[in-house]
Amino acid sequence: MGWFSRRPRAAVPTPTKLDREATREDLAALEEFVTSRQGVEFYLEPETTATDTTVVAIAHDGEWIRRRTGSPQVAAKLAGRHAVPLYEAARTGYPERMRVWNRAHPERRMR
Repeated sequence: MGWFSRRPRAAVPTPTKLDREATREDLAALEEFVTSRQGVEFYLEPETTATDTTVVAIAHDGEWIRRRTGSPQVAAKLAGRHAVPLYEAARTGYPERMRVWNRAHPERRMR
């Protein structure tokens, strides 16, 4: 047989250091945010090469948190359980109140 084989290699996914999966703590943080704030909406962010599916929970005053959910189905279930609207961030964008809040709280932007 020559140097190059015509047989395709089996595709074996190789996890990277950037892989991040949702944890119970992530979901608990979203639940705590929803139950302790008014007017919360969820903005679904798709999975990327660096992280799992995430949700940005934004309160009526623009305060927000971002946590992993693992899948859109988990995010939808959590939103349904708490009667929270769920939007696709890629389609709708984020509300202006989030940007206003970020400008007023520059020390807390990366949460």
